[in-house]
Amino acid sequence: MPSPSRPPAVPVLREARARAGAKDVAQLAGVSTATVSRALNTPEQLDPQTLRRVMEAVEKLRYVPHATARSLRSQRSRMVGAVVPSFDYALYARTTSALQQRLDARGYALVLAEHHYDLAVEARIAAQLAQRGVDAFVFVGIDHDPALFALLEDYGRPYVLTWGTDPARRHPSIGFDNQAATREITRHLIGLGHRRIGLLSAPVEGNDRARTRGAGVREALAEAGLLLDERCVQYAPIALGAAEEGMARILAQERPPTAVVATNDVFAVGAMMACRKAGVRIPEDMSITGVDNTDLGATQTPGLTSISTPITQIGHAAAAQLIARLDGQEHALFQSFPIEIVHRGSTAPPRR
Repeated sequence: MPSPSRPPAVPVLREARARAGAKDVAQLAGVSTATVSRALNTPEQLDPQTLRRVMEAVEKLRYVPHATARSLRSQRSRMVGAVVPSFDYALYARTTSALQQRLDARGYALVLAEHHYDLAVEARIAAQLAQRGVDAFVFVGIDHDPALFALLEDYGRPYVLTWGTDPARRHPSIGFDNQAATREITRHLIGLGHRRIGLLSAPVEGNDRARTRGAGVREALAEAGLLLDERCVQYAPIALGAAEEGMARILAQERPPTAVVATNDVFAVGAMMACRKAGVRIPEDMSITGVDNTDLGATQTPGLTSISTPITQIGHAAAAQLIARLDGQEHALFQSFPIEIVHRGSTAPPRR
């Protein structure tokens, strides 16, 4: 796999554009500055119609209350916000732990929030954290609501996207090629002789990692002149029980596949559980692969063939980039780590 990219180092921190003041909000809403103050501090004192006009003006102008703005100009909060899809997924916790360790060593505190794969909620949470003085942000994935980037630009907040690489290089990103990960492991299965391959994945809405990993499977199959039978594709929440149920539905097909690519190790182990329950032998009757090379997969019997991904390296690199940007030092905006297949006993040629 290619070594981490090393684009030219670039200094950042851009100054935030001039912010609107309370007078601007008052003028747009057609009220006094005192009314603006009451709307923000004691909204119950205003009638609903006036409050709505003021808050619409605040949103339109992206107004930061004066006391907060003064604080942000005078000093940093030394807080970094990490907004992740879910606290339930252990790998995001491991990346965030690595991020926190590096930030703590430099005197920064980490503020955590989750958006449950709802990108509009993610943008709203980021706005709340920016208003409270968070200096910089870490997000998961490449796809986000455009409002999020507009907000970060208006507040002048540096940010980095993780767990993926932005192919258009529009936004700072640190991760790996998710599509390449499943493409390579699907090629491995095809090389073993598998021609009917299934897919077990998280839902793709609000989750570019799931979408691109599914695309990698389809790409490898297309290269070999094969198609992914949609009857052998199941989407489920990232949980062992849900993965087991999804795999059971794949096994119930009239012509089940001889191999299944799971887009993470949780799905792969859930698939193995379903096979054991159905009396399907691994790898004699079914080959199964995962992504992320976790202890969960490595300790199965047989051990899970999986893609090794840079779980902790992403957190360390994200912290290093943001600290450099906040300190006005040179830094690389884009970093892509290599991935590799870890071969274990869960894959074999199909039974003839």
